[in-house]
Amino acid sequence: MEALPAYKAGARPGGRLMHKLSSNELPYPPLPGVLAAVGEAAADLNRYPRMLADELADGIGLHHGVEAEQVVVAAGAVAVLGHALTAFVGEGDEVVYGWRSFEAYPILVGAAGAVATPVALAAGGRLDLPAMADAITERTRAVLVCSPNNPTGPAIHRGEFAEFMAQVPDDVLVVADEAYVDFVTDPQAVRADEILADHGNLISVRTFSKAYGLAGLRVGYALGRPRLIQAIRSVTTPFSVSALAEAAAVYSLQMGEALAQRVAGVVETRDFLVAGLTAEGWNIPDPQGNFVWLQLGVDAVPFSDACQRAGLLVRPFPGEGVRVSVGERLAAERLLEVAATWA
Repeated sequence: MEALPAYKAGARPGGRLMHKLSSNELPYPPLPGVLAAVGEAAADLNRYPRMLADELADGIGLHHGVEAEQVVVAAGAVAVLGHALTAFVGEGDEVVYGWRSFEAYPILVGAAGAVATPVALAAGGRLDLPAMADAITERTRAVLVCSPNNPTGPAIHRGEFAEFMAQVPDDVLVVADEAYVDFVTDPQAVRADEILADHGNLISVRTFSKAYGLAGLRVGYALGRPRLIQAIRSVTTPFSVSALAEAAAVYSLQMGEALAQRVAGVVETRDFLVAGLTAEGWNIPDPQGNFVWLQLGVDAVPFSDACQRAGLLVRPFPGEGVRVSVGERLAAERLLEVAATWA
């Protein structure tokens, strides 16, 4: 375990730092009514929560039009990913994923005792699905597909995903990590929850941490065929989702119109930021999440330092680039001021 890479969380603001754009959080409080629901649930803190958040699983099933037995809930999408690997991957098995992608992948794969098979991204920060399919061997047990890809931004298209799934053996689990799918505006983008019936080896992993603004409560879930979900449930930590988190998520599922308005606001600010960066001369990969990727190479850390001096916290990946979360409009304007001197 000493060889596992450390997960690096986004820096927290302090001093004159005003805008935290390093963790892909929403800059807004929870949806209206959520805090009241949490307060009501807090009256029973002396009691254990539901073992597997069954009320929430029922609500998620209704939300996606699937049975509750096709839903498993855990303490965040990272926990769901870890449980899925625990359920389907053994010592020495291989797990394929694009790279760069979600930073937790090599950690989770290593923790499962598996061998990581990272596949370089294609042009434009896109996952190279043909290359990922070619990387599958007889030892491969799982493939992780992040769409939209974190930290670069592009989403997988339906056609290319269909071709990819046709090449993946039926006994290899495909995990569609869709943490940012609520922000997707690309009409060609695939949504794994809509095609689960077509693939017996596919699961969709979602989270309440992003669009729903519940990052501090840690709630994630997976959707898939009952046999897949049952296997993940069997290794999911009991009582891992608190009663407060379940109450907040259950209530949030009822706030469809408010959620849509909030997502639209984030997308509007994202588009404003991208238009400004493009006008400055930046070449931005197609951003379909609530963040943008700046390909800076060796200038990633110096750029991050410049942002910090301007009161902005961003997420540098040394030697590669900088991911900037979409925050308030003022933060976007300030980011454009800094970026203009680097274009």
